[in-house]
Formats: sequence, C-alpha cells, structure tokens
Amino acid sequence: EKMNSTMSEEPDALSVVNQLRDLAADPLNRRAIVQDQGCLPGLILFLDHPNPPVVHSALLALRYLAECRANREKMKSELGMMLSLQNVVQKTTTPGETKLLASEVYDILQSSNMSDMDNVNEMNYRRRKAQFFLGSTNKRAKTVVLHIDGLDDSSRRNLCEEALLKIKGVISFTFQMAVQRCVVRIRSDLKAEALATAIASTKVMKAQQVVKSESGEEMLVPFQDTPVEVEQNTDLPEYLPEDESPTKEQDKAVSRVGSHPEGAASWLSTAANFLSRSFYW
Repeated sequence: EKMNSTMSEEPDALSVVNQLRDLAADPLNRRAIVQDQGCLPGLILFLDHPNPPVVHSALLALRYLAECRANREKMKSELGMMLSLQNVVQKTTTPGETKLLASEVYDILQSSNMSDMDNVNEMNYRRRKAQFFLGSTNKRAKTVVLHIDGLDDSSRRNLCEEALLKIKGVISFTFQMAVQRCVVRIRSDLKAEALATAIASTKVMKAQQVVKSESGEEMLVPFQDTPVEVEQNTDLPEYLPEDESPTKEQDKAVSRVGSHPEGAASWLSTAANFLSRSFYW
C-alpha cells in the first residue's frame, strides 16, 4: 500500500525539484528562494529522497543558491543542511558525480563566514584529518570553461543542461548567459571534448574552450571536430522523457518569475505545499 503511494509521488517530486532548480538558475530568484519558509527545508528533505535524480537536481539547486554570497550563512545554518550534505557523500549508494557535487556545496557553505586566511587553515586542517574526507573528494574534479555559440535564451540553456546532464562524469555547471559561457565541473578522468560533443548534438549550439594564456589573457580554443564517444549516465534515469519535455512551460515560468518577484512567491508557495504534503504526512 505504502509502496504504491510512494510510486505515484515519484514524478511529482522530480518535477518540483527540477522546477526549483530552474528557478534557482536565474540569479534574480536566488534571494527569494532562500528567504522563503518552505523551500530550503524542502530541498534538504529532497537530499534524502530514494530517487537519485531527485537528489542530484536538489544539489544543483543548492549549488545555484550558494552562488549568491548573501545566501550562504542562512543556508549553512538551516536545520539539517550540513548533515544531509555529509550523508549524501557518505552513502555508499550515492553515484560519484552526486558525491562530488554534494562535497562542493558543503565546502562553499562551510567556508562562508571565514576570512581567506581562516579558510586556508581550515582546508589544511581538514586535509590532515583524513577520515573527514569531504574536501578530499574534490581533488578528483576539474573545471572547464566553455564559450557556447548560440546560448542566447533560456530554452537554449535548457537544451544545454539536458545535454550535459546525460554525460557520465559531469558534476555541476553554472551558466553566465550574458557572455554565452558555461562553467562546468567534471570528474578529472572525463575529457573536455565530451562536453563539446554533447553540446554539438543539440544541433543549434557549438562550444569552444576558454583558456588563459601565460600572460593571463583569455583565448578561445576550438575543440577537434572528431566526435568523442560520450559515456551516457546509466545510474541516473533520464531527467525528462523526450515527449513531455516541459521546456516551453518552464521558459514561461522562469521568465515570468524573473521579471515579477510575486510570481516567484506564488510558485514557491505551491512548491512548499507540495513538500509539506509529501513529506510530513
């Protein structure tokens, strides 16, 4: 009996957390989401969800929210936040990319109220304390900056997200829409070319890598045109079934929310209602 009710709630949880992730992707919404009564507690509960894509999507939402410095203290002190992030990392069943993303969010929040010097000391202390291994997982990740021709609206951003999420080894990504860039964190054994192949597969965008020259100037380096075999994410089910991809709807929601804070507020209360319904009863 209980089994069935959980099954029927599954798509709901994923669509709610995906919607929150998309709202959090817009910098204009980040303060409102963190100030809302229900959203952070809801995202924390999602970190304990049995469905891996729900957990990963909740972490991406938190990663976006943590980009806003003003949010970090509140996020860090939110009941259960740091503990839940640790649990995600320590759970043996958590996929590798999800562990790395959780430890990244943990590190950002952990160092939120420290001066740079304290920060360095804290990091060194935590490296020495080997059994507390959250920080050490980050050594297995690297950052790639992409310049993406054609990344010029939120539906293109959604296409790009979907392409990147399908690659095994992608941990997180941040879009800088104004300059057509995407900063991607990937496992160190993944070739950056795989990202270019995935983005080229959208047929409407093409990626080049942004690298710094020795003099510190940024240069764009085109990827080789030979497509790379991309290993698909097998441990995470597809994020969105092709036939019901809500890109169009999402677009409306995101642009409406971005331009009218009250739109965000009404959506957030809907999310909070859903969360209290599904978790507390």
